[in-house]
Amino acid sequence: MTNSSLNQGQMLNNSSPNAVDIKQLTTILFHRRYLTLGISCAVISVAGILAILAKPNYQSSMQILVSSKLDPGVGRNKVQRATDTKIKEDSQVQIVDYTAQQKLMVSSQLIQKAVDLLRPNYPNITLEDIKGKQGQNDKSPLNVTQIKSATGINDLNNQIFEVAFKDTDPVKTQKVLQALQTVYHNYNIEEQNERLNKGLAYVNARLPQVRKQVTQSEQKLEKFRKKYNLVDPEVQSKILLQSLADIQKQLQNTRTQLQDIKARQANLERKMLSSSEKSIVSSRLSQSPRYQNLLNEIQKTEIALTQQRLRYTENSPIIQTLKQQRQSQLALLQQEVSLAEKNRNTTNSPPPLITSGQIVGVDLKVVEEINQIQTTSLGLLANEKSLVEAEQKLKAELSKYPSLVAEYNRLLPEVRNSRQTLEQLLQTQQSLGMTIAQTGFDWQLLEAPEKGTYIGSGRLLLLGGALITGPILGILTALIWQIFHDVIYSPQQLRKLTNLRLLGAVPNIAKKSQNKRLFKLFRHQQQTANLVETSPGLPYHENFDLVYQNIQLFNYPVAFKSLMLTSTLAGEGKTTLALGLASSAAHMHRRVLVIDANFQHPSLHKILQLPNEWGLSLLLVDESNTSVADYIQPIHPDIDVLTAGPAPEDAVKLLSSGRMKEIVELCEQTYDLVLIDAPAILDKVDARIMASLCHGIVLVGRMGQVTQSELMDAREIFDKLNLIGAIANNVNYPANV
Repeated sequence: MTNSSLNQGQMLNNSSPNAVDIKQLTTILFHRRYLTLGISCAVISVAGILAILAKPNYQSSMQILVSSKLDPGVGRNKVQRATDTKIKEDSQVQIVDYTAQQKLMVSSQLIQKAVDLLRPNYPNITLEDIKGKQGQNDKSPLNVTQIKSATGINDLNNQIFEVAFKDTDPVKTQKVLQALQTVYHNYNIEEQNERLNKGLAYVNARLPQVRKQVTQSEQKLEKFRKKYNLVDPEVQSKILLQSLADIQKQLQNTRTQLQDIKARQANLERKMLSSSEKSIVSSRLSQSPRYQNLLNEIQKTEIALTQQRLRYTENSPIIQTLKQQRQSQLALLQQEVSLAEKNRNTTNSPPPLITSGQIVGVDLKVVEEINQIQTTSLGLLANEKSLVEAEQKLKAELSKYPSLVAEYNRLLPEVRNSRQTLEQLLQTQQSLGMTIAQTGFDWQLLEAPEKGTYIGSGRLLLLGGALITGPILGILTALIWQIFHDVIYSPQQLRKLTNLRLLGAVPNIAKKSQNKRLFKLFRHQQQTANLVETSPGLPYHENFDLVYQNIQLFNYPVAFKSLMLTSTLAGEGKTTLALGLASSAAHMHRRVLVIDANFQHPSLHKILQLPNEWGLSLLLVDESNTSVADYIQPIHPDIDVLTAGPAPEDAVKLLSSGRMKEIVELCEQTYDLVLIDAPAILDKVDARIMASLCHGIVLVGRMGQVTQSELMDAREIFDKLNLIGAIANNVNYPANV
């Protein structure tokens, strides 16, 4: 090819690289206009439906006073004596604290408690229904704002917060705020109790230990008292000492009485010994067992009487019974003496001298007195013995008391000290509780929530946002689609990516104009009627002429005899372009043969409405001397067609055979131009085989369908072939080529 021809070809491809860059975005949006429009309409439609379904919103609010409490004793003095700097620092601390209080009101912990309270009336309510979704605080149904005091009084210690809630149900807005009011009130009490628990942590931790010590010490003291059956050993020891003194005094009196009784008994016994009769009677009575038994019984009665007199008074029934018993025993003793006298008379003894109460010269009163003295003496002896035993017992018991008193004196102070410690801790707990209760924050309801009021529905906002966001979303979708699909939309983009000569750009030819193609093609030659009737399926466009001229200029002055049209993938318009080039060549008075070499997906016969029972496949397997002209079908005086024919079993074998080469060479001799409609280069190996048989190869790329990656793959294959250029098909605007 000469330089002049190359420059001439470049003039036919007049295009500006800058124009491509500027029009790239517009081209993408134009090709994806339906996608952009569809997404915009979908967004607007959804917004319209949401606007129709949107319910009116209602809002209810309440006001809460958050006041800071100071210790009345200490806090006021500190505030009064604080410097200006200190007051500013305290103010800053208060601001931070109130900010924390505001965040606490919308915390998930407190709102969840309100949700639990609302569940009986609203079973499906959730935390997000009140607080809103995470990260969408601006759209939260619940809003807490701080209201500045109008008077400016106590701004440091008091702040007012307005709690507002929005919902489509006006009653629900009120109930939610009422639930929050209950939660805030309960939290205020819980927070105060928590402050008390933290402030009284040491006291509360110490109280169980002290109570345990008190219980243990009291149990030890009670165990001591139960063990020894004592309440107070000191008091009991004093009582025992007093009892011992009384017993010793009684013992001394008893011994004194015994001495007196013994003296009287001795004196009476001397009197009785002075009388013989007394001796006789005494002898006889001493020999009488009954008399001796009666004396013993009388002595026992006297002893019992003496012992009971120590315990009871004279009017006691027991004392009276013993006295009567003694009188009865004395009467029996007198009868025994009478019986002894009778016995003496029957034995011729000297007659008893019983006269006026005398027995043989012995006064019975003396005898009775002696008996009484003996009885009293025995009672006193028994009493002395019991008193001695009681004295020994008391002394033995008192010997134990020093150790008991010592142990008691050890246990009693321990109980007192532990009780005193417990009392002090309880007083401290009460005092600290009052102090802590006067500090911290207090939440008070100033304005109760009422039924929600109407605040709008947001329909206009939805529609306005959809009108703005719909087109934007459509454009972004189109651009993203382009990024991920890398589709080519312009001929200039095709030329840059393939680094090929752009032979031309063909627009999308509408079906409704196909019936007039031949008329436009040959109207200046006045052959319109014959052409239309001959082949109504031939396409025509003025750009076909431009493409044909560019192809001829590429190899000027020697024209191409055979051209193969292929594409990266199927469906890019190779067949239509082949027929269009055939029409342009016929326009230039060239005889053209169009061969359909796409055995798997032939389409030439469908476009031209020709039979396909015979064609190239049968011609290749025909071993007879049948002429090629017998398989060719004329569609125009200057245009013939060789259809693909029935699909063969092994297309590669047929295309690579010598027969195929002979047919191509024969057709090149017969026709001015042979156009071969080959399969896509990336689909089948058929196109590569046919490329070796042709003088030139033309790549067809459909704009809006072919991708950059597909072109790169095809370009690697074409590097080894005679690729003369590319044709941009389906261009939606006039392209400068």
